[in-house]
Amino acid sequence: MSQAATSDTVQIGSKVRVTRVRDRISAELVEALKADASGTVSGFRTVDGKGIGVVVKLSNGQTAWFFEDEIALA
Repeated sequence: MSQAATSDTVQIGSKVRVTRVRDRISAELVEALKADASGTVSGFRTVDGKGIGVVVKLSNGQTAWFFEDEIALA
C-alpha cells in the first residue's frame, strides 16, 4: 500500500511498514529498518503539540515512533 497511514485507519496491533524517515535516527535504527522495515503498532504519542506519532515495534523487537506520513499499512 503506497498511501500514507492515518490515525483513522491505523490501530494498535496494525501491521505497518516504515516508508521513509524525516528526522535523523540512530545508526542502529537505520540498520534495523534496512533489514526489515515492517512492524506492529504498539501505541500513539502526541508530537509537536498537535500531531500524532505512531509507536512501532519492529520485527527485531526494537521500538521507535514515526510520523503518520512515514508509515503505510502493510
